[in-house]
Amino acid sequence: MKRRGFPYKMETMGALGSLPLTMPFILAPMAGVSDLPFRLIAREKGCPLAFTEMINARALGYTNVRTLKLLQSSPPDRPLGVQLLGRDPEFLLRALDALADYGYDLLDLNAACPVPKVTRKGEGAALLREPATLSRLVAALKAHTHRPVTVKIRSGWDPTSINAPEIARRVEDAGADGVCIHGRTRDQGYRGKADRAVIREVKEAVRIPVIASGDLFSAGAAMQMARETGCDALMIARGCLGNPWIFQELAAGRSGGAPVRTAEELKATMERHLALSVEWHGEATGVINFRKCFIWYTRGLRNGRLLRPRAVRVSSPDEMKALIGEIENPPVPG
Repeated sequence: MKRRGFPYKMETMGALGSLPLTMPFILAPMAGVSDLPFRLIAREKGCPLAFTEMINARALGYTNVRTLKLLQSSPPDRPLGVQLLGRDPEFLLRALDALADYGYDLLDLNAACPVPKVTRKGEGAALLREPATLSRLVAALKAHTHRPVTVKIRSGWDPTSINAPEIARRVEDAGADGVCIHGRTRDQGYRGKADRAVIREVKEAVRIPVIASGDLFSAGAAMQMARETGCDALMIARGCLGNPWIFQELAAGRSGGAPVRTAEELKATMERHLALSVEWHGEATGVINFRKCFIWYTRGLRNGRLLRPRAVRVSSPDEMKALIGEIENPPVPG
């Protein structure tokens, strides 16, 4: 009998290959978002596994300084996944060699990115059109590392080529330890709704763990995804922008309670995130990077619409802290 997904056994996800996981919730790799400060805040709110930002294998193979900075971590930031983007076996293996000096626990191959500048090179979601190539890449990675290897895919290239179940079977045969499926086609980008039926088909097609992604903007939506698809885990992306508490809410949903977010907690978390951003990136860049986070954190607040235009002009940590102090009426999780 095939193993059922985590809605039927809530104690633990189990494992991705040799990597045990205590909770079936994962922070997605998000370019320009999931830097170390962002990950640390998510960790403090209960995130059990996080990914770095997406890493270009070619840039990593050339030891690009900016790319190497994306890999830097700290002891609380574990277990840690690294997602590679690429289609050239030589550069993917060179990237693995470059990763040898960095602490990470899980490797993911991106076959899901829908951005035209990526797919024009045959990378990201373009690999969905080349199942044999994708299988060879997975096999090459598995032969070159002892760490678990997963693959992130989409439902297909466009509505006429929904092939996620076939792709999932192929990467499983190539040795993948898990597959993450975003329930949209490349053609959709992030428009429309994620197709949960396709995710369910992927789950039924393979025996390796299946991680579901798409439209997980609340704990309720995430748990509904789990019930409808039978997936083994959930990958949270846009749903945690300004809401790192979603990981606490997911854990509470498993145990029957729901945390209440106070104004004090919201402000303290924002100040903590700001401090980490400044510490990590330096004062000027840290404040600039935090501006978008301020916008995410203040969605739905009584005076958020008035504060956000001011936040994009703030240039010092003290100014940003003063603006945080003006926040009113934080939302309560539903």
